[in-house]
Amino acid sequence: MKVVIVCGSKSDEPIAQQAIDVLKENNVPYEFHISSAHREAEKTRELVKNSDADVFIAVAGLSAALPGFVAALTDKPVIGLPIRAEKSVGNGLDALLSIAQLPPGCPVGCVGVDNAKNAALLAVRILRLKYPELK
Repeated sequence: MKVVIVCGSKSDEPIAQQAIDVLKENNVPYEFHISSAHREAEKTRELVKNSDADVFIAVAGLSAALPGFVAALTDKPVIGLPIRAEKSVGNGLDALLSIAQLPPGCPVGCVGVDNAKNAALLAVRILRLKYPELK
């Protein structure tokens, strides 16, 4: 079992760390990567395609393309974690709507803005479906 957390930018790392802390508390193995859907599309594609993760958490601000990009590359669950970026509109509302309003056929679970704890807890609940021994 594994969760992969991917951020589009190093500036997203402090929020991702909150999710990592929850995964550690629940003894869930994870990987953390920084890879942009816009600036490093091929790197991101390879990361997702070659991953043995059960669940992805994609952290994104502004246009928040990363969660949808990841979901387009896998049939595994993807949780979108919208964040308040420095130039964010409406304190992260732009990212929230970008993730929540993805088109049909590209499903992504979406948690609240900067709510990394809920993203990680949702990943743990998803993992429990396959690994009931996970507490």
